[in-house]
Amino acid sequence: MSSRFPIPAQTFRFEEEIQRSRFITTVAHAPTSAEAHSFIATLREEFADATHNCWAFLAGPPGTSGQVGMSDDGEPHGTAGRPMLAVLTHSGVGEIVAVVTRYYGGTKLGKGGLVRAYSSGVQQALQALPTKEKVTYVEARLMLGYSYVTQLKLMLTSLEVEIDEEEYELDASFRLRVPEERWSQFQTEIEGLTNGQALLEPETADR
Repeated sequence: MSSRFPIPAQTFRFEEEIQRSRFITTVAHAPTSAEAHSFIATLREEFADATHNCWAFLAGPPGTSGQVGMSDDGEPHGTAGRPMLAVLTHSGVGEIVAVVTRYYGGTKLGKGGLVRAYSSGVQQALQALPTKEKVTYVEARLMLGYSYVTQLKLMLTSLEVEIDEEEYELDASFRLRVPEERWSQFQTEIEGLTNGQALLEPETADR
């Protein structure tokens, strides 16, 4: 599984009318199921007078099923939440929640029409949704001799490693953020650069 993937950069809303029913699709970033449910509660309050507030979320990397949820919110079973979740699962976007608010306009759409309406709202919102890249980092402490610092900084640039802190006392000490997919290579290159004399202590962190 890639440690880099797109996530929503902001909350985004798409609205359309289908046979006099008004459908409002709102999508947002949801890194956890708790945050997804919090967002859903906010939308239910915002659109408290709506006929339905159907929702789905995928609080993890694209395509995963560990933290997902869905609700038809009173629509016929399987016509809203499930098709919405299917769209999210195959979108290539991770950590995302979608709420489709419906104001009934007097014309019944039928089960097939509802599935198309709810999935279409999410699809069209995703097409215009601004995204950004999420990178999983290994956060680490590195201590090494002064003589290696110049070469180290060249290496950090080439491997997209970020320096959070640096201190110079008896040795040079750095607090670093290393892209997870480059961690093994980074360890190997530090070992080679310092002939095994560096101290490198990792812990995992997300940004």
